[in-house]
Amino acid sequence: MKIALFGASGMIGSRILDEALKRGHEVIAIVRKPQAVRTAPGVRSVEGDATDSASIAATAVGADVAVSAYSPQTGPQDGLSTNARALIEGLPQADVPRVIVVGGAGSLEVAPGALLADTPDFPPMYKQRADAQKAQLDIFRSLKNPPVTWTFVSPSPMIAPGARTGSYRVGGDQLLVNADGESKISAEDYAAAILDEVETPSHPNQRITVGY
Repeated sequence: MKIALFGASGMIGSRILDEALKRGHEVIAIVRKPQAVRTAPGVRSVEGDATDSASIAATAVGADVAVSAYSPQTGPQDGLSTNARALIEGLPQADVPRVIVVGGAGSLEVAPGALLADTPDFPPMYKQRADAQKAQLDIFRSLKNPPVTWTFVSPSPMIAPGARTGSYRVGGDQLLVNADGESKISAEDYAAAILDEVETPSHPNQRITVGY
């Protein structure tokens, strides 16, 4: 399978790239700085802009599926909404039928109608990003007849580099909490969950969450 991967050089994107290569897929790594992507058989790095529909249409041509790990690291986070609209417009032009979106945990529910990002203990430094990721999700959910099939994958809030166990749980809109009261997943297992959805589409036009 050929995967168009936006944001392939980031913490999450690079692990999605590694997981895809381990499974024998080809990857078009679409980033602003192609030199930031590791060189490996099966990878073609191209310069592109994940917030521009014309760039997406041009760079994703030939892919069977797209994965968007685009994430503005600093400054205003409204680029996430721009990214959503650009994917919705650009991918159909490239004849790419599906997109898996790396989402955030802040929009997960801790109780019916109560979002994690709105709880008193949610770190203020992450609030702007969490709100932007919710706005990104809302754009996909607002589509009546989606021109591209989407899946929005929210990790558990505690996500960091770690071990790849190949084992995780899948939920919907509710925060997943383990027996110790923790909500976490390694970046490696999150990447495995993304590739599982790429290979076996199981949640069309839905948001899911993954965690231990």
